[in-house]
Amino acid sequence: MNGTTEDRTLLPEHRAEIAELCAFLDRTPQAAEPALLRGPDGSTRTLPSEVYEALMVVVRALSEGKAVTVAPVNTTLTTQEAADLLGVSRPTFVKILDEGGVPFSRPGRHRRVLLEDVLAYKEKRRVQRRQGLDRLVELTEDAGLYDA
Repeated sequence: MNGTTEDRTLLPEHRAEIAELCAFLDRTPQAAEPALLRGPDGSTRTLPSEVYEALMVVVRALSEGKAVTVAPVNTTLTTQEAADLLGVSRPTFVKILDEGGVPFSRPGRHRRVLLEDVLAYKEKRRVQRRQGLDRLVELTEDAGLYDA
């Protein structure tokens, strides 16, 4: 990712403690009141629900041994980083760019894409896959292939 001071990759270094925290959070019922954050000096702040949800995602991923990168949505990615995010090869991602699937810029000789554009493409493909699967189920039901 294009290096900004806001990008941060977290590695699961304290996995046992993180797993314990994840188990605690899983056992904790959904509260009617917002979560609180206690600082090192003992002061507390209310966490907005979006921040709490983001922390839950981070804790779960770290407890599974996954690294987590926190970056603003307007982050610029290389073609390799975008390909990794989509789970495809770099040449496949370049083909997606060439076909107009994701907008890109070329601030030099290398292409760059916005994280938000890659995420939008990923969501669009997820919806298309879901619709295709729904259509396939519909066709097999119409053909009587699901009847026992």
